[in-house]
Amino acid sequence: MNRGLLLRLENLVQLHGACWQLRALSSRKVCGPPWKPVQLSAHPMGSLLLQPQLCQKDRSVSAALSQYRHLATKEETKKKKKKVPLMRGEVEIRQKMTVEELAKAMGKDIDHIYEALLYTDINLDSIEPDSILHEDHVKMIVQKSGMKYKSAKLKEEKERKNTDAVKRQVVNCSFWRFKPPADPAVLTPRPPVVTILGHVDHGKTTLLDSLRKTQVASMEAGGITQHIGAFLVHMPSGEKITFLDTPGHAAFSAMRARGTNVTDIVILVVAAEDGVMQQTIESIQHAKNAGVPLILAINKCDKPEADPERVKKELLAHDVVCEEFGGDVQAVNISALKGENLMVLAEATVALAEMLELKADATGLVEGTVIESRKDKGKGPLTTAIIQRGTLRKGCVLVAGKTWAKVRFLFDENGKAVDAAPPGIPVEIMGWKESPSAGDEILEVESEQRAQEVVAWRTYVEQQERMKKDLEVIEAKQKEHRLEYEKKQKQLAHLTWRQRKAVLYKANKHVMFLRPKERTEMDENTLSLIVKGDVDGSVEAILSILDSYDCEDECKLDIVYFGMGDISENDVSLAEAFNGVIFGFSVKANESIKKLADKKGIKIKLHNIIYKLIEDLKDELNSRLPRTVVETTIGEASVLDTFSVTVGKTKIPVAGCRVHKGLLDRKMKFKLIRNRDVIWKGCLSSLKHHKDDVQVIKTGMDCGLSLDKNLEFSIGDEIICYEEKEVQQTTSWDPGF
Repeated sequence: MNRGLLLRLENLVQLHGACWQLRALSSRKVCGPPWKPVQLSAHPMGSLLLQPQLCQKDRSVSAALSQYRHLATKEETKKKKKKVPLMRGEVEIRQKMTVEELAKAMGKDIDHIYEALLYTDINLDSIEPDSILHEDHVKMIVQKSGMKYKSAKLKEEKERKNTDAVKRQVVNCSFWRFKPPADPAVLTPRPPVVTILGHVDHGKTTLLDSLRKTQVASMEAGGITQHIGAFLVHMPSGEKITFLDTPGHAAFSAMRARGTNVTDIVILVVAAEDGVMQQTIESIQHAKNAGVPLILAINKCDKPEADPERVKKELLAHDVVCEEFGGDVQAVNISALKGENLMVLAEATVALAEMLELKADATGLVEGTVIESRKDKGKGPLTTAIIQRGTLRKGCVLVAGKTWAKVRFLFDENGKAVDAAPPGIPVEIMGWKESPSAGDEILEVESEQRAQEVVAWRTYVEQQERMKKDLEVIEAKQKEHRLEYEKKQKQLAHLTWRQRKAVLYKANKHVMFLRPKERTEMDENTLSLIVKGDVDGSVEAILSILDSYDCEDECKLDIVYFGMGDISENDVSLAEAFNGVIFGFSVKANESIKKLADKKGIKIKLHNIIYKLIEDLKDELNSRLPRTVVETTIGEASVLDTFSVTVGKTKIPVAGCRVHKGLLDRKMKFKLIRNRDVIWKGCLSSLKHHKDDVQVIKTGMDCGLSLDKNLEFSIGDEIICYEEKEVQQTTSWDPGF
C-alpha cells in the first residue's frame, strides 16, 4: 500500500518538476545561463530528482514541450473551426475546382457548399470533398453566397520580342504608286500596272486577247474570267504594260478590290449596248477607294444597237466625267472583237503612265504583292506576284503571310523560266513551303532562319488574337447557358432536389438510351461542306458567298475544310466522317477517288462556273429540307339550304349546295369555311345529285352532301374540295446573283 502511494507521489512530483522547467524555459533569454538543478522537496526520494541525469532531464523537457504543442495546436484548430473569416469582394475561380478548393477560395466550410448545391440538380449523395464541380455550378454557388467571381488568370507568358519583317523606310509620296525611297538616283522607270475592270461579259478578256493576240477567253469556262490573270504586253512602240484581268462576276468582288490595290491605272470596260451595270458601279468604287485614275473603254461599238453617248451620260451619275464634258477621264470607243481603236487605247494608257512618272527602286530587298496562288502537282505551291521594289532572283528568301519561300524558279505568264523580275513585272514564283493567300505582302529577308522567325512571330500573333476571340465567344456562350439554366431552375424551384432529378430524368430519358448514330440523326439538319478550288482567289470567292448564308433555321451550313488542289483521299475521308458533300471548283478527281467516293456514298460535285456551283449547292440544301404539304383547290361550293335526314335513330345534317367553281370529287378532302374560319376538315359521308349517289359534281350543278362528322350547316357556308400534295421545300437563301 505504502509502495503504491509512493509511486503515485513520485509521478506527481515528476510532472510538477517538468511543468516548472517548462515555465523556466519560456521565461529565460535565448543566451541565458544553463539550467540549474531543481530543488523540489526534502523527501527522501528527492535525491532522485535533485540530481537527475542530463538525458533524463532532456527527455522530460521534450515530453513536456511535445504535450504543450499538441494542446496548443488543438486549441488553434478549434478556434479556426468556430470562426471562419468571411471574404468579401471577388472569389477567384478556375476550371475543374473541387468542393474543398471552392470552400477554401470562398472562406467557407464544406457544409456551406453542400447547402448551396441543394439549388442544383446534383445528387448530393455522390458528392465528396474532392469531387470536381462544373464551372456553372461554381459560379452559381458563389453568387448564391452573395459574392462575385472572377476567372483565375493563366500564368502570363514572358513577353515575346517582335521579330516581324517590315518594309524599308519610305517617303510618303502620293504621286508615286509604289512610294520609292527619297534618293532619286536609284529610281528607274518601270512598266505601268493596268487593271481591266467592268461588268461580266462586257469584253474585258477579249480586249486583252486582242492586245496580246492570244485566245484566253475561248479557254475560260462559260466564257467568263474566274481568277486574276497577270500579263506583260509589249506595245509596237516598245513600251511595256503589265495588265491585270480581273473577274467581272458578282462573286469575285474581293478579287477586283485586290486588283485595284496594286495597280497604277484602271481601264473601265463598258459595253456600248448594255451601259452601266452593277459590277461597273462597283469597279468605279474600287478605283476611287484606291485613288487610281480611270480610262474609259466603251466596247462593242461595232454593234448596231451600240450607244456610246448614253454610256458617257450614265457614268456622270457616278462622278466619272469624260473629257468632252469637261472632266479628266479619257474615253475611247473600241471593238475588242474586231480590233478597232485598240492602239488608240494603248496610246492613251502610255500617255497617262508618262504623266504619272512611274519609277521604282530596283535595288535592295524585294517587296511585292501576291496576286494569285495555286497548287501544281509537279511544282507545288505557286504564286503570281507583282514586284514593287527590288529585283527578284533565284535563291531569294521571301516571306508572305504565314509562309516563306526560297525561290527555286521564276516563270513569266507563258510558263517560260526567267532569271529575274524587276519592279512592275508579273512573275510566277516557285519554292513556297505553303500557299500564301492572295493579297499578302511579299518581303525579302536575309536568310531562311530569319524567314522562320518571321513566320513564327506572325503565327504567334494570330494565335493570340484567335485565343482572345475564342475567350469572348466562350464567355458569351457560358452566359447564355447560365441564363438558360437559371430559367429552368426557376421553373423547378417549387420542387425538392429529388423531384427535380426525376423531372430532368424523364425529360432526357428518350435521348439517354439512344445509340450514338440515332442520336446524331436527331440533331438539327446540317449540310457539311468540303470546298476545293484551283486558286486561292476562287476559294476566297466561294467562302465569301457562303458567308452570306442566313438560313440556319432551315438547314445549318458547316464548312468542314477548304483548300486548293484536286480532290484527294483525305477529302473523301473527311466527307465520310462528317456526312458531307465535296464541292470542287476548276479542280479534278481521278477515277480511283471517284470509285472510293461511290463506295462510301460520298457526293463529289465538280464545276467550272461559279454560279452553277452555287445553284448546285442550293439544290443540295433543298434536298436536306423536309417535304411540305401543299393544298391545291379543286372546287368550291356554297351552302344554299340546310335540312336533315334520319338514318335509323340518328339525324344527319345535310347541306344543299351549288358548285360555282371547279368540281367536287367525293374521293378528295373537303373543308368547311364559316366567316372565313375553317371549322372542319375531313371527308364526305355522302354526295348526291337529286336522289342518286354520285362521285363528281361539276360547276353549276346542285347537290346534297353530308360530312363524316355530325356538324350543323349554316346558309352561306363555303365547301372547299382540295387535294394534298407533298412538295419539296426550297431554301430562302439568296446569294445575290
